[in-house]
Amino acid sequence: MNNLLKKIGKKSKKAFSIKLNTKKKDKVLKDYLSLIIKSKKLILNENLKDIKNAKMKKLKDNLIKRLILDEKKILEIVSTIKDIIKLKDPTNIVLEKWKQPNGLKISKVSIPIGVIGVIYESRPNVTSDVASLCFKSGNSVILKGGTEAFYSNRILSKLFRESLKKNKIDENYVQFIDIKKRKVVDFLLTKMSNFIDIIIPRGGKNLVKKVNKLSSIPTIGHLEGVCHTYVDKHANLKIAEKVIYNAKMRNTAICGATETILLHEKIVKKFVNPILKNLENNGCKIIGDNNIIKSYNGNVKKASKRDWPKEYLSSVVSVKTVKNLDEAINHVNKYGTMHTDCIITQNKISAKKFLYEVKSSIAMHNTSTQFADGGEFGFGGEVGISTSVLPPRGPVGLNQLVSYKYQITSKGRVRK
Repeated sequence: MNNLLKKIGKKSKKAFSIKLNTKKKDKVLKDYLSLIIKSKKLILNENLKDIKNAKMKKLKDNLIKRLILDEKKILEIVSTIKDIIKLKDPTNIVLEKWKQPNGLKISKVSIPIGVIGVIYESRPNVTSDVASLCFKSGNSVILKGGTEAFYSNRILSKLFRESLKKNKIDENYVQFIDIKKRKVVDFLLTKMSNFIDIIIPRGGKNLVKKVNKLSSIPTIGHLEGVCHTYVDKHANLKIAEKVIYNAKMRNTAICGATETILLHEKIVKKFVNPILKNLENNGCKIIGDNNIIKSYNGNVKKASKRDWPKEYLSSVVSVKTVKNLDEAINHVNKYGTMHTDCIITQNKISAKKFLYEVKSSIAMHNTSTQFADGGEFGFGGEVGISTSVLPPRGPVGLNQLVSYKYQITSKGRVRK
């Protein structure tokens, strides 16, 4: 296993050394989406193997839901690749340039990062999204998908390699590790620093914790998505109802789902019943503080301190009252994970204060937190969401998968 992984690393390095122009990259992506369309039945059959195995292993329903591919999802995969094709190549762009008094002409130019290792779980569309984004940004990629989506991931990566081969480009620009052993991840994180430049974990809390603990390679990613929606005293009720329902219930299993609702104490009596009834009537369990228990005419489980930092990833939401905007911001910064947090208000000054002072990588105003997604940002998809203080932050899409270098020229200048 160890020798095989090192061979994969060497092949990725070699592929990365071959520089491609935008026309060639886009041709590979066009052929890839054509192969996906032609191979739709094959992809669905491979996905059925994964679903069958997942049910035999009695995986949770939300994990199986993430795993399923159907015709609609394949069309979404194709649509994402089309979006990536339309985007401008982010490499070899002069980001800044200036001339120094000493005669040096300095340019800051975008370059690919190198070999990117992506470790991910459940969603097979990650294979096609990540492969396409990494390739378009000039990076080679090593994919380690979860065993629950093994067959789906393998066929989608195989089709990408077929497209590369068809265009006479080193197919090792995209490699899929088809070894199911758990030790593979440990080896990637601790023994592959000579081959991999960046590791991106995209999965559950346990995976990301493991990566952060073991990796000798720089990482981009987030641990949890404890996202908040704060309803200010100047909020519009209809906007609050609509946004909160979508932010919690559109897809409860994603990291951008709202997990805690904060309500300003002055609007609790008017807002709590319409907002929470809408959630409860659609199967959402409510966990609330004493003020919510007193004011809400439905079922509420009493909240404890342990509920505020929880990422439920299911139809459960915690609800807390706050005295003012400052208390809401402090709560978000204390219990949040710097992922995505929203304020609902008609007051522009309050909105501006919240957007500036919360530590979140994505701060929103009157907007569902479920928009925390590279595709929705116009990035052509994403390889993940980064909550690090250092860049890149938020959705990591095409333009975030590049680094830069300084190029300097002069007429024979020497330093005194």
